[in-house]
Amino acid sequence: MAAVSEKAIPRSSTNGVETLTLKVGDDNMFLRKAGKGPPVLLLHGGACDSADWVETMLPLSGSYTFYAPDLLGYGLSDRNRDGYYLSDFTNSTRGLMEALGLDPPVIIVGHSLGGRVALEIALSQPDKVRKLALVDTTGFTRLARWGTFLGTMAYWIRRVLGRPQPYPRFMMENGAMPDWICLDRLPEIRIPTLIVWNRRDPYYTVKGALKAKEMMPQAQLEIMPGYGHAPHRTEREAFNSLLAAFLAKP
Repeated sequence: MAAVSEKAIPRSSTNGVETLTLKVGDDNMFLRKAGKGPPVLLLHGGACDSADWVETMLPLSGSYTFYAPDLLGYGLSDRNRDGYYLSDFTNSTRGLMEALGLDPPVIIVGHSLGGRVALEIALSQPDKVRKLALVDTTGFTRLARWGTFLGTMAYWIRRVLGRPQPYPRFMMENGAMPDWICLDRLPEIRIPTLIVWNRRDPYYTVKGALKAKEMMPQAQLEIMPGYGHAPHRTEREAFNSLLAAFLAKP
């Protein structure tokens, strides 16, 4: 395993979650670590950071070692540009896996943006991923109109109030599908996959999850009854139970 430098972080927790900073290429990446057992990588969504996963890490930490990074440009990880491509998130996450010395294949759990990063790793390097859990993930459908409206309003409210934009912009590489759609490639993913979705997600409708389920040979779809884009927070106990059962399957 690569040498890991521990760094004092003001918001670090003393409840069993370690906070670490690793050098990945030219960037420093911050992450949270908890538990004992096989490694599970937790990737947050596009409007949050690794703190999003703490209440999943702790209840399941008796059986797994969880690693939850702040993606490049987020939280306490370096943010050297205003915007990033999907490849930036994917390459830095791959580099983090190598810096941690995680022996492939590993299990990756991703929410929204983090789910799309997990998909990209599974599609480009299938030998590195053993299982996927995808939570209201980007890539199955276009961003809904209401979701576009909510995101735009939040951006302009911060701008009018003179507040810094807390999250980087998503930039599109030449030839990339709008909204990073990857439905046509999903049949290539032949590993056990758990898809979890809120029935009333204002950003990505459940129709995309239903399509993905049909296209992925080993996919299991669980639709949560609530409203929102983050069932791992709004339906935390039910989500943790689903994830624990999925992780335990051989």
